[in-house]
Amino acid sequence: MQYRPLGNTETKVSTICLGTMTYGEQNSREEAFAQMDMAVAAGVNFFDVAEMYPVPSRTETAHRSEEYIGDWFAARGKRDDIVLATKIVGPMEAAHSSSPPPLAWIRGGKTRHNRKHITAAVDASLQRLRTDYIDLYQLHWPDRNTNFFGTINYEHNNKEQMTPLLETLTALAEVVKAGKVRHIGLSNETPWGLAQCLMLAATAGVPQVVSVQNPYSLLNRSYEIGMAEISAREQCGLLAYSPLAFGALSGKYLNGALPEKSRMALFPVFKRYLSDKGVAATAAYAQLAAECNINVAQMAIAFTIDNAFTTSSIIGATTLEQLQCNLQAADFVIDDELRNALNQLGQQHFNPCP
Repeated sequence: MQYRPLGNTETKVSTICLGTMTYGEQNSREEAFAQMDMAVAAGVNFFDVAEMYPVPSRTETAHRSEEYIGDWFAARGKRDDIVLATKIVGPMEAAHSSSPPPLAWIRGGKTRHNRKHITAAVDASLQRLRTDYIDLYQLHWPDRNTNFFGTINYEHNNKEQMTPLLETLTALAEVVKAGKVRHIGLSNETPWGLAQCLMLAATAGVPQVVSVQNPYSLLNRSYEIGMAEISAREQCGLLAYSPLAFGALSGKYLNGALPEKSRMALFPVFKRYLSDKGVAATAAYAQLAAECNINVAQMAIAFTIDNAFTTSSIIGATTLEQLQCNLQAADFVIDDELRNALNQLGQQHFNPCP
């Protein structure tokens, strides 16, 4: 396992981060414990969770992912061995008009990135996680009208309601000063948002963000277009989520397959990576892996780590067999020949699932 600095801090995190959004939905407490044990034994020191996990988020299972991690800390006594990241949800009412609102079980579903919600969210996460500090606290998605979660085009809205970034960062500064949070990060963010946060850190005395958790994979290389340079130059690295594109890049959905109990079988709404273009690209990468006699999933995860702008790649699994395979991506070496082949396929199948 390799380790890289978290932003401009002295904290070092494993290049493989354990994602936990299945805990409490697809994985039981016992299965979650086994996954965390296996990951730590392999050298992983970085866990990522969120107050809205598991996904899909619903009232019956709300917050279980954080609770399972807290139970594991209590049982194993390894809190100080883990760099722990969690997130506060963004606003929902701007994108939805349903009643009751989505995520109604999280502070009434009308969440914002203001002092009231940040303070409440941090305190609740600390309680569920059974800890008195969070190493990395992230804004799960922006508190403004912008393009994320697969939305390509930005459409400006002069009438939008948003919490000013300075107000958000000032509230985060308070929880940092209180010792509840050590570092802050962004997620599903754009170049404008990251640039503004960096500028405010330089001019307003608020904490500097140290990471951006955005989607990045062989099927979605959008990060390279507008975010990669600023991440590398400003020491604000990518935490790549969905490196296997919801499992699609393992090849298990090729030729129309839909394995029993797989995420796509259980939750058909998650079809972002199963478009015709996405399936064609996946087939091409799977063929390349077969020709090279290498594991396609390990190749795909290693691709997300093999650059200067990534800090860590967040892997998820529902079985220990999947997790063991994915963990081995930490030692997978992408040589020049394979890198060139991947880039050639990337040109032929340009960003099929942004």
